[in-house]
Amino acid sequence: MRVAIPHFGHVYIPIKAIAQKLGDGDTRLVIPPPTSQRTLDLGVKYSPAEACLPFKLTLGNLIEACEAGADTLVHGRGTGICRLGYYVKVQEQIIRDLGYDARFFTVDVSRRKLASILKMIKLISNNAPWPRILSAARLGLVKLFSLDEVDRVVRKVRPVEREKGKANQIYREAIKLVDEATTVGAVKKVAKECIKKLNQLPRDPNADPLRVAIVGEIFVVLDPFANMDIEVELGKLGVEVERTMSLSHWVKYNLFLHHFGVDEWKEVHKAAMPYLRRCVGGDGWESVGEKVLRAREGCDGLIHLAPFTCMPEIVAQNIMPSTKEDIPVLVILCDEQMARQGMITRLEAFVDLLRFRRKRRRNENLSRG
Repeated sequence: MRVAIPHFGHVYIPIKAIAQKLGDGDTRLVIPPPTSQRTLDLGVKYSPAEACLPFKLTLGNLIEACEAGADTLVHGRGTGICRLGYYVKVQEQIIRDLGYDARFFTVDVSRRKLASILKMIKLISNNAPWPRILSAARLGLVKLFSLDEVDRVVRKVRPVEREKGKANQIYREAIKLVDEATTVGAVKKVAKECIKKLNQLPRDPNADPLRVAIVGEIFVVLDPFANMDIEVELGKLGVEVERTMSLSHWVKYNLFLHHFGVDEWKEVHKAAMPYLRRCVGGDGWESVGEKVLRAREGCDGLIHLAPFTCMPEIVAQNIMPSTKEDIPVLVILCDEQMARQGMITRLEAFVDLLRFRRKRRRNENLSRG
């Protein structure tokens, strides 16, 4: 059995670690090539025209996985208003129509999350005993949390580093070393050393980074190809990126703390209540609440990322201008038509606006004083 998963940020690294620790001669994990323009072209070619960017990119990943010999494809499914619930059935039919005899295995990301993921690990491990599975899962989780820990530091260092690009260089090295590490101790050591290197980078003493929060649909927020490395581009412009979304955050609450009654979005939903009182699917409710909270916390601006045609984020996008919170919002709709240079031009204009606004506010405060 040759099992494959679509790309979603760096999620393949912990899954790969689990598969390698549990691997035997009967099961092999097939990692599709990194998401590229070819991946997108394949997804666009065979997807319905109205499908969103995450659908097209993951379909392209799965086609490339089938080309590499995968016969079992793992994908997420959900319930509710978001069209994620239709992904698997539609993509399965497309894969069949292309002549690939692959079976689909779905992971429920809405309800029985932990049970569904453990079932997937059982599949990859060819029904290995639970103690062995839990040991492998621990290694995968440590890799996931370590990568997100390094990522948090990188976002703080990018806008203030004296030599632009050094932080990204260390981050790429961290991804490679964490991927190659084979023990929990080795992963933690790599992460610690990379964070130390980041903190030792020479910094511009005159840097005064803007704080910009990124909210929106989870796939385009977390997948660098889908958002054209927006966090890197903002770092070049001297912006510190803040976001609550991360794969480790999702795992921490949805797979573990959720079972103890902990609601990670309680404060966010409460903040959104004056404007949106219920879930509208996907991450739309959270996007509205995050705008309110980030304005209270003093962020300079907000970037709302959404796939073109994403229904939950369209609801959020139309509500945001009517909220009383005074924080500029830049909406970026992601699809195959988006060009990097066009996005960079919009980011530059937005950042100029935020700098002017901050300067004006400081002058007003001085005049009052």
